[in-house]
Amino acid sequence: MENLPKMNKKKLLMRIAILVVFISILNLIILKFHWYYSIWWSDMVMHFLGGFWLGLVFLLFLKPVDTNFKEILKIIFLVLFISVLWEIFEIVLNKATLRDPFNGLDTLSDLSFDLSGAFISIFYFLKRIMIKENFKI
Repeated sequence: MENLPKMNKKKLLMRIAILVVFISILNLIILKFHWYYSIWWSDMVMHFLGGFWLGLVFLLFLKPVDTNFKEILKIIFLVLFISVLWEIFEIVLNKATLRDPFNGLDTLSDLSFDLSGAFISIFYFLKRIMIKENFKI
């Protein structure tokens, strides 16, 4: 009989908390120095980190015991769903405040970086958070 790997919930929760603090501080710095406008790739970093964070949060709440393709696909689709909602929010807010035209390439880029972060969060979870216990008789 093979033991299934178990999730180290405390370790995952601590990593999520550290990531939230890091993302918050980084966002404050980016806003303070107006880097979203002057450093074109800062938005990409934030979307990647957001997708990474969101992937870890869904892994925490869904508690996958078996990390099969179906479970991984579920995480990816949930991150994509939240990312699309965020992009809709950005578009509506942008139209209401800045009157900038819709930029489909930027939206596609944002979704790509969100999903990239989600994929990396799954690999990170499998390598660093899951615990394989030795089978004992």
